[in-house]
Amino acid sequence: MADIDEDVDRGDGLDNPQAAINGTERSQTSFVSNYLSYLLAQASHLMSTEFHTHLRRYGVAVPTWRVLATLSDGQGKTVGEIARIGLYNQPTATKIIDRIEAEGLAERQRDLDDKRKTLVFITAKGEALVDQLMVDAIAHEQKVLEGYSAEEVALLKKVLRTLIMRLGQSAEKGS
Repeated sequence: MADIDEDVDRGDGLDNPQAAINGTERSQTSFVSNYLSYLLAQASHLMSTEFHTHLRRYGVAVPTWRVLATLSDGQGKTVGEIARIGLYNQPTATKIIDRIEAEGLAERQRDLDDKRKTLVFITAKGEALVDQLMVDAIAHEQKVLEGYSAEEVALLKKVLRTLIMRLGQSAEKGS
């Protein structure tokens, strides 16, 4: 990614990095233009908004897409797992699952190994809906990442996964 670094303005706006450390020089750009959390949120928003428009054309709600994509591996998941993966609180995830279950896209079943647990599985109807949407999602991702090499894409995903893992571990320690 060295060639990218040469072409991209890092947005720090600093002529003298040491002065910045000492606090004697102000950045010429806004704080958010170089703030990781903002950059991640902005990239996610822009990428998601475009795909969410595509979902609406098919009449699929974003929460339905998220849950069905989560269940698409055929492995049953608890409501808590679906909530965590889909970025919902548990009551919201329960309402979404209630709705997609009523539509015949998913179903709840008792866990055979632990009768205290209920797992949610995708149905054949849900698979039929989500299969094409996953193809579309992959095509959308490829379009967004045009111009990046396979190595750059792999590195980006690796760094993001590592960041997510570290932040998750940090959150667990704090709770």
